[in-house]
Amino acid sequence: MKQRRRVGLRVLWVPLLALCWVVVSTSAHVEEEPVFTIEFDNGKVEPQRLEVPANRRFQLQLRNKGDTPAEFESNELRKEKVLAPQSTSILVFRTLEPGEYVFFDDFHPDAPKAVLIAK
Repeated sequence: MKQRRRVGLRVLWVPLLALCWVVVSTSAHVEEEPVFTIEFDNGKVEPQRLEVPANRRFQLQLRNKGDTPAEFESNELRKEKVLAPQSTSILVFRTLEPGEYVFFDDFHPDAPKAVLIAK
């Protein structure tokens, strides 16, 4: 009886150890997405030019530090995001081809346009 029990425990331990090894080795290779920040402040956009990685997933953190709503909008990227005053939001980009992509604050049309540069 003890012999059978020992064999049963060995049979359970082998797959369990293999699963642990796979989980640990996989999580060690996962890279975190880079995060870049764009700030809106009552019609001002900072930075005016922002370099991001091409052909790689990344996050764009949008902060509205102003007292009025702001809207990140880019026709080329087909993205838009409305931000309430004093709020923060995130846009996730799966990949971007190398190039320059214009974006602007649609709620402040007189503000200069900014550029996202994928390199």
